[in-house]
Amino acid sequence: MGVRDLVWTDFSGWVELYYSRYEEIERNPDLGVYLHASRPTESEEAVLFGQLMKAVLDHDLVAAVFETDGRMVGTCTVGRSGHHLEDRHVGQLGIAVHPDWRGKGVGHALLEYVLERCRGTFEIVELKVVTINSTAIRLYQRHGFTECGRLPRSFKRGDRYLDELVMSRPIEPPR
Repeated sequence: MGVRDLVWTDFSGWVELYYSRYEEIERNPDLGVYLHASRPTESEEAVLFGQLMKAVLDHDLVAAVFETDGRMVGTCTVGRSGHHLEDRHVGQLGIAVHPDWRGKGVGHALLEYVLERCRGTFEIVELKVVTINSTAIRLYQRHGFTECGRLPRSFKRGDRYLDELVMSRPIEPPR
């Protein structure tokens, strides 16, 4: 049980975890996660995963997984915000933890690992989180993220709008 870097052989676990989010939305429509309009096919997921791994190899993405008993139960990525000379120092954080594993330290372990791996690649890490996700906001605050903006009505599911917080934190230079 633990955190490690994402590798090519993680494809099936990655897809399984991503697909579980579609099932969770049916049970919890307030869940503030971004999804495609329809569940991607496995071949579409293969293309996306290939792009993800290319970004890892190009040092444009830091990606980790949390696994237990050979099963992926969480992922965390930080990818370049842009590809211009002026914004390559900023990374965008994304995290997903299987619902059965929330509140058990998986998110904490993933953030701790990934933020350390960002040293020397990113200077600032940013994220967006819907304002109703107070558990995630507290987790991010414990890891040094502070609110730097609010985006009103930037998240819409059905006919319901939610505000998002923009949070950021600096990454210290390599030790």
